Amino acid sequence: MVVAAPAMGAEGEARACAAFYGALGIAQPVLSCLRCLRQFAGSTAKRCRDKHLEDALLLSRALSEGLRALGEAEARPLLRCILAFQMEATGSSSSFQKLEQIVTQLAVGKEALLSREVGALLAGLVPQGEVLSPGDLQSVCMFVEESSLGRQHWQQNLVPLLQGLATTLRWVLQSQPTPGGTWGYLAVKACLQLFQALPKDVAPLVWSTAGKSEALQSLLGLLLEVSWGKAPDKDTRLLAGTALSMLVNTAPQPERGASAAMALFQLPHRGACSLKFGELEVEVPPVPEPDGLEKLVLTRGLLTCCKTDILSCQLESFTHRACLLLDVVLPAVCALTKEQKDCHYYCFQACALWLQRLRDSLPALRCLTGTRILGQDTELLQRLTQLVWDNAETPVEGVSEFIHSSFRLLLEIYHLECQHFQDQERPFYQQTLQRVVSMPWQIKARYVPLCAIIPYLGSQQVLDAYPDLPQHLLSCLSTNHLCPAATEVYRALVRQQHAEGQGGTDAALAERWALPWLPLLSRALCSPLPILQSNAANHLLAWTLRQLPAAHPLLATQFSGWDTASLRAWVSLLKAQKSVAGTLPLRGEELERLSCCLGAREDGVRLAALGLLCCSPSTNRPLSGSEMRLLREFLPLNLNCDSSSFRQLLQTAVRKALVRLRDSSLAQLRGKVAQGAEPSEGAEQLAQAVGFVEWLLQLSIASLSPGSNYQRKKTALLLLAAVLETCTDTWSPERKKGQPPRSMATLLSYARQSGCWDFFSQPNLLALLSCLQDSTNEIRDLASELLVRYFPSTFPEPIALALFQLAQEALGSPRVQEAEAGAMLMKTILQKSDSSTMKSLALEAETAPTLPNRGLCFAQHLLHVLQAQYAVACQDLLQAAATAPMHGAIAALRRCLLQVLEVAASMRTAELVQSWQELLTHLVTTARDITSFLLGALQSQRGPGTDEQAAAPSFADMGNAIGSLITLGKGRGQEEEVEEDSVLLSEEHSLILTCCWVSVKEIGLLLGGLAELLMATPALFAGSGSLLPLPTLQTAARVFQEILLRCRHWGAVEGCSMGFTKFCAALLNHPDPELQAIPQNMLEQGLEALSGPRSSSITRRAAGFPMLFLCIVSGEAPAQARPLLTRCIQTLLALATTALPQDWDQTLDLPQVCACHVLQTLVRGAGLGGAVLRHATPMVALALRGLGSPCWAMRNAAIQLFSALTSRLLGQQRSRGEGCPAEGVSLHAFLGQHPQLSTVLLGELGVATLPTPGGPRLHPALHAILTLLAQLQPSADGPGSRSTCFLEPLLELAGSPIFAVRSMAAKALVPVVPPPQRRGLLLQLARQLPTTPEGVRSHNAVHGCLLQIQALLAPAPGTEGLSAEALRPVALQLEARGWLLTPAQRCPLVRAAFLQVLALLPASCSPSFTQSIREAISAELGSFPLRGETGCAEPQVGLAILHQTMARFVCGEGARLADSERIGAVCLLLQQPNPDIQLAVLNWVISGEGGTCEELEKALGLTLLESLRSVLRERRDKEFLRLYLEALLHLYREPSSWSQEASRKLHGSSAACLEMLLHMVEAECPGPDLLFQALCAASLLLAHRFEEEEGTLVERWCRVLEECGRSASCEVLRLAAARALRQAGAGVVQRSLRPPCPALVPVALRLINVGIHLLQDEEREVRHEASGFASLLQQNPAEPLRDGCIFVQDNLGLLGLLQLLPAEFGEHSETFDLLLQHLPLLDLKGIMEELEANTATSLYKEDEPNVFAEPAVVAWQLLPILMQLLEKAPTSSLLHASVLRWLVATAPGVLHDLQYCKHHWSQEATARRGMKALGCAKLHVAVAVLLVRARLVARALRVLGDSATTVPGLDGGAQELEQELVLVQELLAQHGLAPVPSQGNVPGEAGPSSGAA
Repeated sequence: MVVAAPAMGAEGEARACAAFYGALGIAQPVLSCLRCLRQFAGSTAKRCRDKHLEDALLLSRALSEGLRALGEAEARPLLRCILAFQMEATGSSSSFQKLEQIVTQLAVGKEALLSREVGALLAGLVPQGEVLSPGDLQSVCMFVEESSLGRQHWQQNLVPLLQGLATTLRWVLQSQPTPGGTWGYLAVKACLQLFQALPKDVAPLVWSTAGKSEALQSLLGLLLEVSWGKAPDKDTRLLAGTALSMLVNTAPQPERGASAAMALFQLPHRGACSLKFGELEVEVPPVPEPDGLEKLVLTRGLLTCCKTDILSCQLESFTHRACLLLDVVLPAVCALTKEQKDCHYYCFQACALWLQRLRDSLPALRCLTGTRILGQDTELLQRLTQLVWDNAETPVEGVSEFIHSSFRLLLEIYHLECQHFQDQERPFYQQTLQRVVSMPWQIKARYVPLCAIIPYLGSQQVLDAYPDLPQHLLSCLSTNHLCPAATEVYRALVRQQHAEGQGGTDAALAERWALPWLPLLSRALCSPLPILQSNAANHLLAWTLRQLPAAHPLLATQFSGWDTASLRAWVSLLKAQKSVAGTLPLRGEELERLSCCLGAREDGVRLAALGLLCCSPSTNRPLSGSEMRLLREFLPLNLNCDSSSFRQLLQTAVRKALVRLRDSSLAQLRGKVAQGAEPSEGAEQLAQAVGFVEWLLQLSIASLSPGSNYQRKKTALLLLAAVLETCTDTWSPERKKGQPPRSMATLLSYARQSGCWDFFSQPNLLALLSCLQDSTNEIRDLASELLVRYFPSTFPEPIALALFQLAQEALGSPRVQEAEAGAMLMKTILQKSDSSTMKSLALEAETAPTLPNRGLCFAQHLLHVLQAQYAVACQDLLQAAATAPMHGAIAALRRCLLQVLEVAASMRTAELVQSWQELLTHLVTTARDITSFLLGALQSQRGPGTDEQAAAPSFADMGNAIGSLITLGKGRGQEEEVEEDSVLLSEEHSLILTCCWVSVKEIGLLLGGLAELLMATPALFAGSGSLLPLPTLQTAARVFQEILLRCRHWGAVEGCSMGFTKFCAALLNHPDPELQAIPQNMLEQGLEALSGPRSSSITRRAAGFPMLFLCIVSGEAPAQARPLLTRCIQTLLALATTALPQDWDQTLDLPQVCACHVLQTLVRGAGLGGAVLRHATPMVALALRGLGSPCWAMRNAAIQLFSALTSRLLGQQRSRGEGCPAEGVSLHAFLGQHPQLSTVLLGELGVATLPTPGGPRLHPALHAILTLLAQLQPSADGPGSRSTCFLEPLLELAGSPIFAVRSMAAKALVPVVPPPQRRGLLLQLARQLPTTPEGVRSHNAVHGCLLQIQALLAPAPGTEGLSAEALRPVALQLEARGWLLTPAQRCPLVRAAFLQVLALLPASCSPSFTQSIREAISAELGSFPLRGETGCAEPQVGLAILHQTMARFVCGEGARLADSERIGAVCLLLQQPNPDIQLAVLNWVISGEGGTCEELEKALGLTLLESLRSVLRERRDKEFLRLYLEALLHLYREPSSWSQEASRKLHGSSAACLEMLLHMVEAECPGPDLLFQALCAASLLLAHRFEEEEGTLVERWCRVLEECGRSASCEVLRLAAARALRQAGAGVVQRSLRPPCPALVPVALRLINVGIHLLQDEEREVRHEASGFASLLQQNPAEPLRDGCIFVQDNLGLLGLLQLLPAEFGEHSETFDLLLQHLPLLDLKGIMEELEANTATSLYKEDEPNVFAEPAVVAWQLLPILMQLLEKAPTSSLLHASVLRWLVATAPGVLHDLQYCKHHWSQEATARRGMKALGCAKLHVAVAVLLVRARLVARALRVLGDSATTVPGLDGGAQELEQELVLVQELLAQHGLAPVPSQGNVPGEAGPSSGAA
């Protein structure tokens, strides 16, 4: 309908323009500009479009001069062309503005011509009496908003435009063409912009009798209709309200505008039939069902844009001096915040806007009213305060920001009022602060008012009133969702301190800051919690140093230690200082500490040090020589870290370093001196930068070998991505940042002239192609992305052919990983091929010649492959599952159709639409047939035409069906073998199940993705129809329905559900009603099936049935009203609340149960978000009622539903892994968000507390309610709040006869009682306790009361609770009831609870009462018979709990007071004969409840050592022995804990203890946990008692370590070996060296060997323990082992052990043999023959015992170490003989393998099959080991000289072998099987410099 646009369009204008200017002198710049514009029009990515427009703008500036010399006739074509592009760019404001700049630039001097052209263009947009299209409306809006010439045109043609808008809006409201469309929105937007841009022109048409406009009058009525709900779209209605307010603004006098606005507000109430608006008079539109939104529309519109003088002028219709803002708008805002629950966001936006307008109108309002607006006692202040506090914790996204803004505005207005009226007393501030302080720290809403109040009260007053604030901020920093709020509070307080200290010195300011904040920042930066440390460093530290530079020395003093925490904090401080100062030279001790940090064991310390190296405030500051050296040392050792976050942060840091290298190098090439560089150093720095990037490139490529583990490959790919992203000139349109500089080509040319930066070489290509065969999606996807994004557009033809053959084979593999790799290969081949490549591929014969598009050709080929595989499956499913499963082909189709942009673009090409439509129809039909066949096969049905069952088969049915299929596949002769009973599934069963489930899952993902891709936009070509016609979509819907109803496998259901959700979303958001009806009908069918009779269980036997509902309702647009969700939930609720039949069948699911399960699924659905919470109250009521159902299935469903509702109501649990258990929903806020829920919960509590005849009854819903309440936080509200009504029922539940109810009621009481009222309630509860035994009426009531006191006394996490002084009255009441601890109280549980309460009041009880407690405990615990005597005491329920509580109390007192008497009492407890007491003490020690009381720990350790021999001899209980040893090890966890006194305690018994422990480990089977403790205890004793005569014990201990440290051992044993090695291994090794002890050398070597193995273990904890052993050995062997050793990283420890061997043990022949053990012996020829044999692939592949180990990497790392040993062979006879023996045994085999490789890989046929070998990890390891062995053999021949000439099997000498080695390595490197021999700038050996394993 855009009639004014040139008929030929922008593209046609561009062609005509190019032809016109072809002969003129400015042809070249014009053509360049046109080329940029055409590229802009043809691009889809915004970044591309912006870039092309930028280029066109630059060209237009140069072209403007030439165009100025031409006449109007010569300039017109170009201007018209630019305007045509501008007309097509009205959908993007930024593009329109750029084109406006271009056309304005070109029209300099020809403004009149441009004005005429614009006028002619716009004149055709508004034809007389016609409806404007959405495109026309968008053009009108854009030209009004962004074009001065456009506004000038509309100013002159205002009336026709108003008529056109009225006609359009009337037609839209009458026809409603597209629900959810933008037609009406654009029409209203045009009105709004017109009123805003041309107010002076519009005003006479409204307010003047002479100029009254009928068109505008009609438009006003239409806008009222929109506001009143004629338009269903909420956004359109809100925009109409803004347009009406903008029309009010055109009033010439404020009073007339206010009168018109008042008339609008009165319309819904007064029932008038007409509206007088200025001189316009319109009929009031009828509102059949007012929804209350019209009030919001008007209110928000006025507050958004209405002029201040209109809002504050006096209204004539009121008796008092009233105005719009106070008397009309404010009541509306208050009502909206209470009524409109569905529009919370806009309601509270209106609230914040009202306060903002109030602040701006204060002077005018004071003049109007003559009084104070916000006085202290005014009703307005109270209403506003209550409004913001009641909604402070609302969970609606975005609302919290408006509440925060409201707090600030309210305080600012109050301040302005007090300032104006000179009111010095401002109690509102104190009231706000007190309310904040009384709220729990976990509630996020408290910190915004706290920030707002600080400037008005001052920092010191806030800190004095809130002494716990620093501790609370520390807790918030360890909780992610509270961290931003805590940061703002900290910054506000520090800023306020800074402002208050203005005029003082920097040092004085820093000292003042340090008083409250230095301890907080030091604790946070030294915290062991990574999240706390990171948040403090990122959010507080650097900001603090910017504000207070003098704080640096104060902080540096805190972090001067060498422990891990101090180092980490020190690095963070240096990094922050560097970011502030810009540079930070590292010298001397600082460089030493940084090197230590780079090698530390903790990931966080290493990452912080790396970040310090790489970061710089300026990107063109070059890396210094020391920084590059440290990076070269660091990176190879950190490639195989198994932390995903570490790898990501490593990539980020290295990218920063690369950007610095690139930008500083470009600066050098441009002749500029980079920051921090000397002019003379430029060339050297440039060469170093190029060399470092080349080194990093080679390091990354070498680490991509299939012989590397997953961690190394993933890190290498990330580093390679950083290199390619930073150092190539590839432009990525989808990225906003990180694009290459324009001068990047200069640097690339320089680097390539130096022989470096050949990023796309053949070896690099082969390395990435090997990654495409990896077994993990992450490696394959990342490698493919790098290949597609950066490498040349097409593969070389031989590689493409070999890859295609490999992909074909992989698609036929039964292994899911290999089939997925085949799919990825197919996708990559498609992306990296052109038409000539496609012709050479072996595609289906009938597809290649006929199809013009390669994507279509490829998809057709894959479809034929799939159909062929389906045909095989129909004949023999077992054979198909083993040789041609369908899931690989389906996955390939999914990737090629959905993930390749060119394919999606070709589907929208007019000439290909028909072909694509046919292919997609065939694809959907084939998917339907495959689904029916596979699901039918599992139900013993054959063929797609069989009847579908309503429910999925049982496991037994599936087993029988699969057995029949196996019988058919194997033949009748093997029937008996098939029918053998086995607990495990046979491989045939697994093959068929894998084929079925994975294929079904892939079909769901494929169909859903297709619908999402193709239904997003309507068909673009008239007459061509949709790519997915209605019948095809209906077929797809039936496929989804069949899968979800008949599938049992959750993985398949989940995958299918993802696709089905996309499918439903695409259909429901499509404008075609027929398509929308498909999911709607499916929902109705599902609900009907749910409520109807059935013959089998649905929800129990088909996991997909509830997902059917979830997927459909999740597809609804989130912004709409979600009618399907409402319909679904209401139907389910009605069904679930139906009464149960009298005689239900327990074998079937009842409809009520099914409905509950579906509701639970809907509640848990992540896609529904908070939409489901609108129905929370009836669902909670249903769940609570269901808990009391007589049907077990209903109770089970109800508890699951209640659990799901609890998680949804309380929000996401954000505390896991964040360091502290913190949630932030208070009870007051919770009830405010769900007000009706309060009635439901109180009703159930009331029923539970009612007295019942015949004794107490069970209330199943009670525990659930209490659990829900207990998860909330306390409120800070007063006595009349919503939560008060819960107090009485909870107090009554203290007397419940059920222990769990009493316990949970105590926990639920905590959030009900506001902190200020807690002390009073504690006193009340304490007074209720009986003072004498005769006063006990119910032990349950006493016990429950004590539990409630205990819950209220226990401090919340991160707080200290009530002070000792405040609790003194409570303690006095308890002292008066001290008899509860004595035997006079016969219930042990009551006594235990009373003692637990007293333990929470240690400083509040009087000394005499404390003494009586001690005496009571001594009397109780001292009454046991001695060991061996038999007592006749009758066992009593709960007595063990009492004794354990008393024991823990004694331990706690001992740790708190730390005097000799208390410590002695604790030690005596360990000698008690009562096992309960001993176990309680041991558990107390292990848990560390007493903190770190050194005196107590020392005494307990000595006591345990003293009794160790007797405990080991008695061996009375394994669990007791385990705890005993664990407690002993805990007390001596630090080497410094051991003392001479400890050795004396063991004098004479340590050897016996060691013997018993070793015997237990060697000969007995105590279980892994006890064995762990026994081995560690033996190592502890061995470490502190080692003599030469005990060599036998050391030998036995070493043998145990070797056995436990094997890869096949369980993780617990390997961890025990590593910890034992750390405890005592270093001492043994050191003893063998200083002074030399030859007898211990073999043991020392074996221990080092164990350490080498454990440092390559797949478990991180094992490696970390083993690194402690290596760290201790890195100290000077001549010095004794020191305690403060910094444990090094695993790889650095491994490198240290390997370097230790030649340095300290090089003279021993065993060293050479030991290292050779780490070079595995692999049959290279056998591996190749197995690889080339075309044998059937089994479903499962044998697992490696250690997937982390990297033999190939270790082999290259061992090479220099073994070379060092070979150099010592001539001078050591033993080593010489050992090397010679090895040479004789190894050299012939090495030579034979080299010759085999040379022969095998020289053949052309073998080379063509080499792509499969490229991805074989075993082959790469074998080749790496062969190359290392060959180098060693060659070196040995040279070193041994003549003595090696007698080696049999060697025809030549060392030189011939080296030449052969070079030839073989070059040949293997051509096929990607070996590293390229070192050349030029590539550092190091020919092997990969990939560091440690």
